Amino acid sequence: MTRWGVVGPGRIARKVAADFVHVPSASLTAVASRSKERAQAFADEFGLATVHDYRTILEDPAVEVLYLATPHPQHRAMALAAIRAGKHLLVEKAFTVTPEATREIAAAAAEHGVFVMEAMWTRFQPAVVKLRELLADGAIGEVRAVQADLGAQQNADPDDRFFNPALGGGALFDLTVYPISFAQMVLGTPETVVAHGRLAPEGVDVEESVLLTYPEGRTATLFASLLCQTPGMARVVGTGGWIEVPPRFHHPVSLRVHRNGHEPEELSLPPLGVGYSHEIAEVTEGIRAGRVESAVMPLADTVAVQDIMGQVATQLGLEVHEGPADLEH
Repeated sequence: MTRWGVVGPGRIARKVAADFVHVPSASLTAVASRSKERAQAFADEFGLATVHDYRTILEDPAVEVLYLATPHPQHRAMALAAIRAGKHLLVEKAFTVTPEATREIAAAAAEHGVFVMEAMWTRFQPAVVKLRELLADGAIGEVRAVQADLGAQQNADPDDRFFNPALGGGALFDLTVYPISFAQMVLGTPETVVAHGRLAPEGVDVEESVLLTYPEGRTATLFASLLCQTPGMARVVGTGGWIEVPPRFHHPVSLRVHRNGHEPEELSLPPLGVGYSHEIAEVTEGIRAGRVESAVMPLADTVAVQDIMGQVATQLGLEVHEGPADLEH
């Protein structure tokens, strides 16, 4: 049994925690927060035996791996401290808010030999696993383009985390990361990145269109928004057809395969539980096998995605607020 702890018992952590029941080899045993009251409420909700602050969970020998779900700018300090303490890590997307911090964590993981992975649950959804198999088998010929959108309309409340620059607010780190990661998964690292969007008065990005270009004219056209509710669909286009990933593409339950000259094929591929169980299993099985990273979501891909987001931020004029490297600050 691999023993897990949660750092940052917020909304996303509650969703992930509920899926541990579907991974028999993983046991969620502890929670840590800067607020003892929040940590205790989370422990009571999920029946956890141990409540910690950020420092003491690193010192607990009963906790082998941490799921890090604090706001994005706080990932850097906690991840570096956890790695130095010998803890394995599942770090919620976006991994950090700068390419430099992502590279720093990846280097520390390699130095200390612990398993570290970005919690990009999309890549582990059964429908997306099947998508990658179909593309590898040439089901739609040569892949030429990726199209993806993800919009979630939010009320412009300056007190909301989405509009707080210090907490990594904006579309980029919560929404745009999904289509960017999807495109990078299918097409790899782009040659150029072109971004156009809009900033809110608070300084966070609320919408952007991103064009990624690749050798031989391949492209990814991506859109994300906090202003508009969009279908949340992705499409991979090839010389022999196309594959649709129906809404919402970042946690799909099916695929629609269109082969030239044939009727569309509907594939039903629902996840286990809500869908977080698959990334929990990937980390747990990797640790048990002695691996230090995932072949499905390797740190090199996380670095590549963070580099793209860094270029998007620069082109939008987005001022990024990276947290400290020291947990004590």
